[in-house]
Amino acid sequence: MTKLMQWLCFFGLVFTIWMTLLADILPLSISKDLKDVVLPFPIYMVLVFGCYSLMVIGYRVLTFNDCEDAAESLKKEIQEARKDLTMKGFRFD
Repeated sequence: MTKLMQWLCFFGLVFTIWMTLLADILPLSISKDLKDVVLPFPIYMVLVFGCYSLMVIGYRVLTFNDCEDAAESLKKEIQEARKDLTMKGFRFD
């Protein structure tokens, strides 16, 4: 099962439970106070997902690695390309 299918199954299950609670399909009924909490549940989930996404992005930015060897290699390749293009008549300003 792919990760997408896992997420779709999870959200389908959550959506089904949410709709069941709102539509009073279950034999037990929920109180008005609980229904007031259950009704905006998708909005809560979007907010939680947004906060989680911001935390992950912030963590990844803070732990981003510099590749100094790759930067030096790229600078050498740029210099070689400049020399080659200069010999072929290209002028750099």
